[in-house]
Amino acid sequence: MHIPDGFLAPATYLPLLAVEVGTLYYAFKKTAAFISDDNVLPFLASISAFSFVIMMFNIPIPGGTSGHATGVAVLTLLFGPWVAIFSLSVVLLLQALLFGDGGLLTFGANAFCMGVIGSFSAHFGAKLAARFVTEKISWFFAGYIGAVASSFAVALLLGIQPLFFTDETGRAAFFPLGLEITVPALVGSHALFFGVLEGVVTALALSLIRRVHAMPLGVQR
Repeated sequence: MHIPDGFLAPATYLPLLAVEVGTLYYAFKKTAAFISDDNVLPFLASISAFSFVIMMFNIPIPGGTSGHATGVAVLTLLFGPWVAIFSLSVVLLLQALLFGDGGLLTFGANAFCMGVIGSFSAHFGAKLAARFVTEKISWFFAGYIGAVASSFAVALLLGIQPLFFTDETGRAAFFPLGLEITVPALVGSHALFFGVLEGVVTALALSLIRRVHAMPLGVQR
């Protein structure tokens, strides 16, 4: 789901960069307060590294982008959405700088879609699901809905480009495929496959962590 540079118009990525700066500052303050306990920082770092690794396995899909797991729900359910946003933002920035996975100019867009949308979707999705299903199923649902919601946000950002940003001949100046392509390709693939993968990864990871780590899990944060 990483959006490369050149796919979004400045009128799209610049406001999102500005939003990300403010969001990242607030998330940093929340994270700094959360990791005041020295035992938390190594745990957060290890889960962030896990997210970094699984996001590197990109599978190309129709519609001009790719799909992958993100680990956003694992981070969210362990540490809360604001810490997850900060961690995902750092991961995405490192991937853009070191591997060119996602653009620097589109960093704000990627962080907003996968970090902000993904984290809060997973957070509230788990809270909702926990009212009706078992805890492990709520973890699965958190991963699933976080991935699908993120894919929908990416699909919208890409799909509106040919609607609003064209050259003098009327052709798309940036990303050329419209919503009729991006929404089915991205949302459909995540609803049917990548979201399920994210849900399974989330449930398995949290189950393993609960067995070996004393930190409480849940959706109360």
